[in-house]
Amino acid sequence: MSDKATEIAELLQPTVQALGLELLGVEYLPAAGNATLRLYIDVSQAERQTRVVNIEDCEAVSREVSAQLDVQDPISDHYTLEVSSPGVDRPLFNAAHFARFIGEEVKVVLKLPQEGRRRVQGHIVSVEGDRITLAFDNRQLTFAADNLDKARLMPDWVALGMAPQPKKNIGAGKPRKKPAAPRKLH
Repeated sequence: MSDKATEIAELLQPTVQALGLELLGVEYLPAAGNATLRLYIDVSQAERQTRVVNIEDCEAVSREVSAQLDVQDPISDHYTLEVSSPGVDRPLFNAAHFARFIGEEVKVVLKLPQEGRRRVQGHIVSVEGDRITLAFDNRQLTFAADNLDKARLMPDWVALGMAPQPKKNIGAGKPRKKPAAPRKLH
């Protein structure tokens, strides 16, 4: 998260928690004329097995946070407030988020390149303190959580039933007949 996003997250965290929800993270996307402030919320850890964030949760957070932002005014320019559930391609903002999804595939963008890379897609191998290790292309990359610019889970669309199942190669391993050469007609 950017410094501004971190500042806003710290400001809004108690408000979101008072509604019985968790503020996963904040994205602040400045733009000329109209910035975007996006909040990602989730249900508390105790409720994750029985419920998910719904539209009423997003509306309640939007109302409460809007009032707080109007009073405390951390953003001087015009902006659009968006409150969202994390979705299936859940953003990951810190080491604790990565620890919860060890073994899952993620797409990561680093603030500063490491081993010549800023973008990495791989599986989460481990999280030790603020150090996150990903495996990709028979290699591993370990980086500090504070070098994280963006990260999202990569959903398995086939397992979710939202993509076609891969076709099985029925003839795999069997020799194929060579097609006959075209015959000339006189």
